[in-house]
Amino acid sequence: MAYLTGDEYTRFGLEPLTADSLVSAASDLIDAHCRRNGFGIAEYTERFRVGRSRTVRLTYLPLAATNGALSAIVQARGRYTGSGGDWAEGAALANEVAQVFATPDLWFTVPATSLDVNIRSGEVIVCGGPLSPAISDLEVTYTAGYGEVPQAVKQACAKLVKNAVATPALNVSRQQIDSMYVQYFADSLIDADILQLLAPFVARRLAL
Repeated sequence: MAYLTGDEYTRFGLEPLTADSLVSAASDLIDAHCRRNGFGIAEYTERFRVGRSRTVRLTYLPLAATNGALSAIVQARGRYTGSGGDWAEGAALANEVAQVFATPDLWFTVPATSLDVNIRSGEVIVCGGPLSPAISDLEVTYTAGYGEVPQAVKQACAKLVKNAVATPALNVSRQQIDSMYVQYFADSLIDADILQLLAPFVARRLAL
């Protein structure tokens, strides 16, 4: 997906006859840097190991519900830990309950009411009482992304194109620019200003 349309070129300081393929290649480079497959609202599925904090952090932000949906969480599944898990030392009674009522390694649906979701940070807390069996693995299917391409991403795309035009080795006078060809020059094209613009959008997998 190209993050600038032809009628936006001059508004972001590009020449009106800028090759569309160069803008597309710059957009692909942004996706690679941000570890995303576009900025639109899309569905993701991630699996996490759940530690003592019972907290995991979703990778792709911001969380956004699709049209008609009440929540960005589409589905959650979990499975219980065995007796030798992280919770064994401090929650022996809970593990005894798990041995009686829960089958380890069997995935089950986790109700939305048992998840405390922070829309802004992407943190998900698995709620439960003191005798609740400890969930060791959590799989979350959710939707995240932007309704419109953020202005900072558009600015970064325009800056990338300008840097490419100013790089003689790219030979951008030709009509078609291959995205892999642009990626070869990524280190020289992505300068400090572009890194700052894209920093809030880089997807990072964090362990809690």
